[in-house]
Amino acid sequence: MNTQTLPRRSFIRTAGVSLALPWLDVFAADPSPERPPPNANQAPRRIICICAPLGLHPDNFFPAQAGKDYALSPYLEILKEFRDEFTVISGLAHAGMGSSFAHQASASFLTGVPGAGRPGFRNAISLDQFAADHIGTQTRFPSLALSGEGSGGLSWTRTGALIPADNVPSRVFARLFLEGRADEVQGQLRRLADGRSILDDVRDQAKSLRSGLGSEDRDKLDEYLTSVRELEQRMVNDESWAKTPKPKVNVDPPKDIPNAADLIGRTRLLFDLTQLALQTDSTRLITIMLAGSTFAPPIQGVTLGHHDLSHHGKDPGKLDQLKLVEVETMKTVRDLLTKLKQSREDGSNLLNRTTVFLGSNLGDGSSHSTSNLPVFLAGGGFKHGQHLHFDPKNPPPLCNLFVNMLQRLGIEADKFGTSSGTLTGLDFSRG
Repeated sequence: MNTQTLPRRSFIRTAGVSLALPWLDVFAADPSPERPPPNANQAPRRIICICAPLGLHPDNFFPAQAGKDYALSPYLEILKEFRDEFTVISGLAHAGMGSSFAHQASASFLTGVPGAGRPGFRNAISLDQFAADHIGTQTRFPSLALSGEGSGGLSWTRTGALIPADNVPSRVFARLFLEGRADEVQGQLRRLADGRSILDDVRDQAKSLRSGLGSEDRDKLDEYLTSVRELEQRMVNDESWAKTPKPKVNVDPPKDIPNAADLIGRTRLLFDLTQLALQTDSTRLITIMLAGSTFAPPIQGVTLGHHDLSHHGKDPGKLDQLKLVEVETMKTVRDLLTKLKQSREDGSNLLNRTTVFLGSNLGDGSSHSTSNLPVFLAGGGFKHGQHLHFDPKNPPPLCNLFVNMLQRLGIEADKFGTSSGTLTGLDFSRG
């Protein structure tokens, strides 16, 4: 095959479907990152990643002392019953982040890719999707992406595409627990079978291109074929789950809250769904973008929008109202931890088997700082009960923590994003 005759963008066409080839050097293309190998079977371990996009006021969140004997901060006081089951971490930041595009940095919250919001920015795979590549086939849903408002979330594919988050709790509940009609299930099975047939043709046609390519292009095409093969495997997995009845839960479907300002009510619905999804082992990986409305939330004593309050400029009145909002947010976290701990599983509980990570892309919403990010880690079988403090002027990458979290899932990872290793001082408990 003469590669010089290939157009700048080529497609494999079969069964009425066009599938784009990867961008090869012959098309002046960049290679895409390598997909990790699948993970072996393991005991159930889970991750919940929660982002508070407007931050958490540092003075109320961080303890004044480091170590195990620290005095609880106002926000951590709300979680005092879980003191031995969480770790608060100060001084961390994502490498290469600045304050110019601090709000846009939420795109990098679970990826660690610097430059979010700047021209030419290209994201990479998020923590949950990296984990899903290893353990996602063990559950009906490889992952769940949720949001308190809008479809913008925290999950990104390995090619840097945003996975839209679902912000309608009733719809999420239906996906998790409500069976479709028999004809709908059969239709889904037919579509899966058709998809595998198309992918067989795609793979065969792509292989026919290989002999005429240079070595680098062959490597990229091999990677592309690997992606096709993995997609086939996921479709086989989807077919198996389509034939498996969904779990039954003895709860009423949630009633959606149309009021975008009710960030606390919306958060509670998402957290309730999270507990149900994990308890039924429908998924083991959940990301949640909390709401940050510009309208005043229905909280007594609050008259300004959450966004306005987070940009308080040290105004005492705004700080008082901001505390009211964030105290209510921390109460929802407390209730989530309570439900996870009360959910028993094989002599343990969901909290012990679920790493709950709460943080933000902002260290200080008012100054748009992206340093000294608030980091709260609970459950997951880690040795907790401490305040880990790092020098914010010379911080380890937040991605180091992500490596710890991946390893706790049983994934043999020693690198993620901008990590330089694991986060020191954070160890696993037995079991």
